[in-house]
Amino acid sequence: MTLFLCFLLLFLLSSASACDRCLHHSKAAYFSNASALSAGACGYDSLALGLSGGHLAAAVSSLYKDGAACGACFQIRCKNPSLCSSAGTRVTLTDLNHNNQTDFVLSSRAFRAMANKGMGQAILKLGIVDVEYKRIPCEYKNQNLAVRVEESSQKPNYLAIKLLYQGGQTEIVAMDIARVGSSNWNFMSRNHGAVWDTSRVPAGALQFRFVVTAGFDGKWIWAKTVLPADWKTGVTYDSGVQITDIAKEGCSPCDDSPWG
Repeated sequence: MTLFLCFLLLFLLSSASACDRCLHHSKAAYFSNASALSAGACGYDSLALGLSGGHLAAAVSSLYKDGAACGACFQIRCKNPSLCSSAGTRVTLTDLNHNNQTDFVLSSRAFRAMANKGMGQAILKLGIVDVEYKRIPCEYKNQNLAVRVEESSQKPNYLAIKLLYQGGQTEIVAMDIARVGSSNWNFMSRNHGAVWDTSRVPAGALQFRFVVTAGFDGKWIWAKTVLPADWKTGVTYDSGVQITDIAKEGCSPCDDSPWG
């Protein structure tokens, strides 16, 4: 089993993007209704608004990574200096963008935030702008990774959970569950986006372990006591672990100069 897990970790890491921190150029549009993004493919629903104050984004499949990048944070700025600020805006990925004409579709709040003071309506009138972007670490001060038990869970045979407040510049690419104090681990599957599930639910209080990647670097992280034996649907539980890993520079070298 240990050998299998090592091979699994190596495979998952080999598929991770090593150029997340490089600067990229594309276009961005916006949705006028932020609920379209909060109710998106990642499955955050109304909880999305608490991740970054409504600065949300849908990204193309290469950035969405089959849901592994749900919750990832990006710095985006438009390239029109007369209209937009040099700081740009920070967004959290909450949805899949099916339109390949742009890498991102932003919430209108995030789209306006790229503009210079007093130019918010002007940038909205454009509808689509040239941008440059890079992935950045997510920061949740004094906030651990949280596990929300989804309403679709049915004790004792089925458990679905949603992961919230994943910090650093990381992706959770595999996840296991076990009874607290047991070494008999069962794997969980990504149902969609940030939601994982299993039909092999151990009895009693539950612990989790995650394969967390940061660029081409990765490791196991253990959350030793997360769900109590009497876990309930609709409740969010503190994992007791805080993820702060930062992706290493994997491009050799980056095609663009660092963000300045």
